[in-house]
Amino acid sequence: QVQLVESGGGLVQAGGSLRLSCAASGSIVNPNYMGWYRQAPGKQRELVAIITSDTTNYADSVKGRFTISRDNARNTVYLQMNSLKPEDTAVYFCNFRRLVYPIKDYWGQGTQVIVSS
Repeated sequence: QVQLVESGGGLVQAGGSLRLSCAASGSIVNPNYMGWYRQAPGKQRELVAIITSDTTNYADSVKGRFTISRDNARNTVYLQMNSLKPEDTAVYFCNFRRLVYPIKDYWGQGTQVIVSS
């Protein structure tokens, strides 16, 4: 089992920045990827960014503004969010995905990000 704890959410004005952190603990297995998803009210949960050992992938809507990184020694993934827009408002969820059998996703409880205009 993997436990994920997010932090760093909050209220920020448009154009501001936030840095989200997610610490994983438990049965960390490789290979894996970690990532961030978000869900706005009434919307589907969507991928924001994911990171493997050496690659990253971003949603088009956040490219150039958000940066995902990870510290494997600490089993922690970060999401640096710059130039925030009101449409970034959502609950952000940390994700850990095993890439070895059994393939399984683990989720954090979520951290709220509110971007005001």
